[in-house]
Amino acid sequence: MLTRQRLPLERSYILVYVVCGALGSAIPGVLYFYAIIHVSPGVLAITMAMVPVMTFIAAAVTKIEPKSFLRFLGIGFGVLSIALLVAPSDSLPDRSAIPWVFAMIIASACYAAENIFIASRFPKKTNPLVILCGMFIAATIMMTPFIVAMDAFVPFERPWRSSEWSIISLAFLSVVCYGLFVWLIVNAGPVFASQTAYLITVSGVLWGILFFSEEHSVWVWASLVSMLIALILVSSHRKTAP
Repeated sequence: MLTRQRLPLERSYILVYVVCGALGSAIPGVLYFYAIIHVSPGVLAITMAMVPVMTFIAAAVTKIEPKSFLRFLGIGFGVLSIALLVAPSDSLPDRSAIPWVFAMIIASACYAAENIFIASRFPKKTNPLVILCGMFIAATIMMTPFIVAMDAFVPFERPWRSSEWSIISLAFLSVVCYGLFVWLIVNAGPVFASQTAYLITVSGVLWGILFFSEEHSVWVWASLVSMLIALILVSSHRKTAP
């Protein structure tokens, strides 16, 4: 409304809205919000680093990014990182959280698939914020039946409490960060853009320690180191940005 740009409703645009809304918001959002009840923020942040690893696999298959030995070695370190989280009996405080680790891997796969889809199907000469608007509308439509069925709607009654402020803050951050992320995919490529996982992983672990006094096992720390090595290797010899 502020920029007075019409939301395109051609079939190709609607496909982008629906696919990005599902892969980039609805599916991973639900998985992460349920997983965070069972898994610590630090562990969740480590699994987020699988996004660039999975993005490279898809990008290499679709020939968007060049293949290299170092990048495939990075995939191996990414797999090792997840194995260090789920295989040792004392890696996580609660072994029942292991299925949620795999749920977060599925969420990462959704983000990776969205990265490739945006890189290959993003309409040319289109403002990323316009696509973002359509994507969030599509995600809202997809999520509404589940919210109603589960009686999860939060009414905004005054005065606003912490839950209302949290929702507003999260919405604002999502729009700003997602807009920048889509712009980065279009201008620098999906693998390079997905390297924001560096910040997500490191800051997620640090925030967990700072705000929730998390204490991780030696296996979790080993997993973090392995995942950071995976990120370094996968990001090597990246495609030159256009």
